[in-house]
Amino acid sequence: MKRRSVVLTATAGTAAGVLGLTVLALPAGAGAAPELPPVAAEQLVESVMRADPPALTGTVSVDNALGLPALPGGEASQLLADGTNRFQVWADGQGRHRVSVPSHGGELTMVDDGTTAWKWDSGEQTATRTQHPERAGHGAPADPAAAARGIIGELRKTSEVSVDGTASVAGRDAYELVLTPKPTERTLLRQVRVAVDAEKRVPLELSVLTNGSADPALKIGFTSLDMTAPDPGLFRFEPPAGAKVEDGSRHAPEPGDHAVPEHQVVGEGWDSTLVTKVPESPELRQVAERTGKPVSGPWGNGWILGTAAGNALLTSDGRVAVGAVPEQVLVAALGEVR
Repeated sequence: MKRRSVVLTATAGTAAGVLGLTVLALPAGAGAAPELPPVAAEQLVESVMRADPPALTGTVSVDNALGLPALPGGEASQLLADGTNRFQVWADGQGRHRVSVPSHGGELTMVDDGTTAWKWDSGEQTATRTQHPERAGHGAPADPAAAARGIIGELRKTSEVSVDGTASVAGRDAYELVLTPKPTERTLLRQVRVAVDAEKRVPLELSVLTNGSADPALKIGFTSLDMTAPDPGLFRFEPPAGAKVEDGSRHAPEPGDHAVPEHQVVGEGWDSTLVTKVPESPELRQVAERTGKPVSGPWGNGWILGTAAGNALLTSDGRVAVGAVPEQVLVAALGEVR
């Protein structure tokens, strides 16, 4: 996972919703704690980073207690809405994936066959096709195991790492890996807990806890999991008869086009801040004006949208700074990016 993607996942705050991204975080599941051989924290981390992605079929639960305002957007904003949502995932362990997300109008299905990624909206009867390698940002919810591994890889450098017992998650034995920010880190988060499969060494659940609360702010993880290879036919997609087919691939801008600047990351680890530009959205502007706190500075005017887990600063000209950090860190980051 690229570093900027890790930042998007790790922030687990309002800004992630503003950007329409899926954010992962979750506590270990219920069940008696299994007896497992002791393992050193760094040894567990190294085994997670080396583990091969498994074939799997699973149900993922997203439990959001952030208190976000209603956000415009597709499947990502739906998963970030307060309450519990679920979606289905399939993977063959060789880079092919399928995700199915219930939506208000029907179902959203994302299928990646390793060459082409499809997003099928049954409510709109629209299929969007994106060719590799230009499918970044296609909008499919991330694989919880891959996303959690990316978070571990990024945060381990600025964390105190420990193992805090064991857990049973989706019927599988797991170690509880805990990452706690070092005292020098400027973050709203207290710790990240990852339930790591004892056999496969892949993350099964991940939880983000904030300062001042014993309950997770946002959670996602497997509630059922089968690590046998799914039917290969699940990773093939043909648009149904009568469907509208759109091309979702990104193209290089033509001369005279307004190019959108690359994402920029300021800082590292827990106090990383992503600064980028969002597509023009009157609905998003209305949400910011209605629920955000007005702010201004040398960079212009904007609004702060915040929760216990993170903040987003949306400017009037469409820039956004995102992080699991205090407001002043966002303002400073925005001032550093030109």
